[in-house]
Amino acid sequence: MVSAQSSNLGKTYSLLMIKSFLIWTFTLAVCLLVVGFPLVVLMATVGCLLSIILQSVMPVSAVLLVAGALIMFNVMAVVLAAGVLTVKGVHPSEIKWLSWLHGEADQMQATVYAACPLTCEIKM
Repeated sequence: MVSAQSSNLGKTYSLLMIKSFLIWTFTLAVCLLVVGFPLVVLMATVGCLLSIILQSVMPVSAVLLVAGALIMFNVMAVVLAAGVLTVKGVHPSEIKWLSWLHGEADQMQATVYAACPLTCEIKM
């Protein structure tokens, strides 16, 4: 009975770890594409220059090599960062600025009308 419960807890924990890893992978990939757009443009520029330089050394596969290396670098960076955050135990629901990920609406400030400071404090 005890071993069945510990096995069930182990499965639950591993499923939570996998879920956390997949959520972190998705979140970091989206952030890289949206927020990191200047970084992507910089990497594309460096990749173009590098492929032009490598074209004289290996004319057949320079562009393929550089494009594959840049894509693999981005994928490995996202997977490695997601793995580190998962192993450290940081769950995306703990991060304040990721409220868009769980569907929680940001708390908007209440509307303050111009007459309210004059009339709201009146007690009769």
